[in-house]
Amino acid sequence: MLLTITTTATEVAGERVPATDLGYLLHKHPDRVQAFPQSFGTLTVLYPEAGEERCTAALLLEVDAVRLARRRRGGPDVTLGHYVNDRAYAASSLLGVAVADVLSTARSGVCRSRQALADSAIPLELRLPALPCRGGLDVARRLFEPLGWTVAATPVPLDPDFAEWGESRYLDLTLTGTVRLADALNQLHVLLPVLDESKHYWQGPDEVDKLLRSGGDWLTGHPERELVVRRYLGRRGALIRLALARLAELDGEADESLDDDAAAAADETAALPAERRAPLNTQRREAVLAALAELGAASVIDLGCGGGQLLKALLDDGRYRRVTGVDVSARALQLAARAVRLERMSERQAERLSLFQGALTYDDERFAGYDAAVLMEVVEHLDPPRLPALERVVFGVAAPAAVIVTTPNVEYNALYEGLAERPGAHRHHDHRFEWTRAEFAAWCERVGAAHGYAVELRGVGEADDELGAPTQLAVFRRG
Repeated sequence: MLLTITTTATEVAGERVPATDLGYLLHKHPDRVQAFPQSFGTLTVLYPEAGEERCTAALLLEVDAVRLARRRRGGPDVTLGHYVNDRAYAASSLLGVAVADVLSTARSGVCRSRQALADSAIPLELRLPALPCRGGLDVARRLFEPLGWTVAATPVPLDPDFAEWGESRYLDLTLTGTVRLADALNQLHVLLPVLDESKHYWQGPDEVDKLLRSGGDWLTGHPERELVVRRYLGRRGALIRLALARLAELDGEADESLDDDAAAAADETAALPAERRAPLNTQRREAVLAALAELGAASVIDLGCGGGQLLKALLDDGRYRRVTGVDVSARALQLAARAVRLERMSERQAERLSLFQGALTYDDERFAGYDAAVLMEVVEHLDPPRLPALERVVFGVAAPAAVIVTTPNVEYNALYEGLAERPGAHRHHDHRFEWTRAEFAAWCERVGAAHGYAVELRGVGEADDELGAPTQLAVFRRG
């Protein structure tokens, strides 16, 4: 089975980037042919085309069908069905698993030598010449077009010599768009088995975590997220309810279609005693809004705005004359625009709002000139070595009059079901670290002293006598 990834020369931060820099993003050199053994075969990565204007990486998975059949669990199969099938030839979960393994660093979005490029949406063309797709081209479009892809597909005939036999369930699929490479790979990892509606391995409870690791950033606002979740989890009801509940929490919205148990799972406060409480994400947002009101800010920039829930609350309050949302993810900005109903705004309302793509670890003059900046649940998503760059950009270069930062209190994780049993586990799959109260206080004091800010620390959510509040909040005021 085959996947090709093609890009062309592009421009990032005003500089021309040759197409061969795709090799840096994939962490696979264009001049080498590399083979990576898998438990079910071998994935070979090579570059049939590598020029400054256009570059193509080909990922060829050769499946050992006999070995795969012999690894089959669940007892003997007296039929030949597990030997005579399309697993060795059609793009499926086998390819998704192999790509996830071999391109794990690319999927994380980390590229130290070309981080600005890794953070940017670039022109991409993905081709899968033999893709099983239950539902045909219509389903492929419903799944990929909301993610910013242009979908072109040709149905593969059952036999080109016998046209009367009709078309097979396979597509020769080509996706074109301007997308961050890490996002494209994670989308494929999730959607390949969704289109096939089949996996080559048994699905357990850890499948929900896998889905959120690859899809949490883009699946929350996908119009077909329920279809994706149901197919990805093999229509297993309990797993589906849990996944939809966790996606609803990430999206910051209550999903009325969930039953009471699943709705409770979506609320981080569900591990606490039974009285009704607002979800923690709502309490965080309200705490940030209260701090902004105390500061008397009239212009606010939300750095890492995500789905735009804070932006919406700011725009609903007339005291904020200028509101800006920034995110590294183009998809997040699309969700933010939808959350604030940008397309329905009057011209006067739209003048108050700005949305733009940007990385918080690189100087950007657009970050400057605000009364207050908000980093709500953002810093923990950065690798620790990149924190100094964020500190310099936000506190030193942009230098707003005030900065509000929220981040989880890792000590409080001991009260959450599922985390207490896993020491060192984080609340979200993309968190690179979570601070204790002492660690957060030390970071705030150091950053404040270095850049001339006084710091006030607060808690958000119901506090435990020993472990503190679930969320930590810091208000930095320039002295």
